[in-house]
Amino acid sequence: MEVNIGLRELRKAPWNTSVAKILEVAKETCEYCHPLTPLTCAKKCNVWRLKKDLRELHERTKDSNFLVHLLNTLKNKRRSQILQILSNRQHSTATLQRELKRSGYYHSQKTITEEYVDPLMNVGVIDEEHGRYSATLFGYKLSKLTADSIDIGEVLPPHSKCYEEKAIETLHESPKNYEELRGLISTGSLSRILKRLEETNLITRGNEVNYVFYFKTKRNPQKENLSPTERRVHKNIPEEGIAAQRLAARTNISLRRTYKYLRKLRGKKLAFKRKTPKTYTLTEEGTQIAKLLENIHALITELTQASVKFSARSYEEIQQIPALDIPQERKEKPQQILVIT
Repeated sequence: MEVNIGLRELRKAPWNTSVAKILEVAKETCEYCHPLTPLTCAKKCNVWRLKKDLRELHERTKDSNFLVHLLNTLKNKRRSQILQILSNRQHSTATLQRELKRSGYYHSQKTITEEYVDPLMNVGVIDEEHGRYSATLFGYKLSKLTADSIDIGEVLPPHSKCYEEKAIETLHESPKNYEELRGLISTGSLSRILKRLEETNLITRGNEVNYVFYFKTKRNPQKENLSPTERRVHKNIPEEGIAAQRLAARTNISLRRTYKYLRKLRGKKLAFKRKTPKTYTLTEEGTQIAKLLENIHALITELTQASVKFSARSYEEIQQIPALDIPQERKEKPQQILVIT
């Protein structure tokens, strides 16, 4: 049986369908297709255009700032709304204007084009043909990922180098203190970034003050003349260190006297103290953002891996696409393709 499927339907296969499965359908179509000339493919074939989409995405991801530009584009409620609208059907600028008016947003067609549509085209999530816009495969899948998620434009700065996103991704791996974050995020304004994330309830710090922990040195206590109490205090200091209050409870000695004997042990080079700073952790909202960022990166990786078949880029290069890293223009016209089932 022969079935006609439009490009929009091909892109809008169930959004959780793997790209590999979509390409399998496209491959079947190509096997049964016998164009008169190669120009037929370039002008009329939707499978050719789908492959072109992937090749262009492949070129975009060569830019190390690709994900940075993509996220900054999406951190705009109107753009996200337009992406959702274009994921359902094609629209001209005039019909987009009418759709926005229904939601209470009144913009000139020039504003819609320059402020909202063009940036979406520049990151490859929508394209245009003969004045009509539609979501690309990448844009359609991205719209489904972000449809029910937190509005990142409300909690993250819209024009940034995405240091906040990098901090969220880093903390998603494990809680970290300030010094650990400073070693992983190269910016001179880390304190401001962390404060902004705290104010938007994406991260939290422990309420306790910086803990002072006491540790044993490698010096042999047998070579020192220790009192029985000093020896007891030294013996109860674990390898991982301990706070003075816990040590006092362990040795059944008052806290004041514990500090006294710790000072003596430090004087004899048998103990030392170190501050353990507060750690930052993600809140529930922060974890949701982290998972969204993870899913967006996974989608980009999946689509770019699929582009390997249509480009010379190696699989190893694809795997190393930065987690936080702007594409170029893309144009395409929805047509009808033939799928044999």
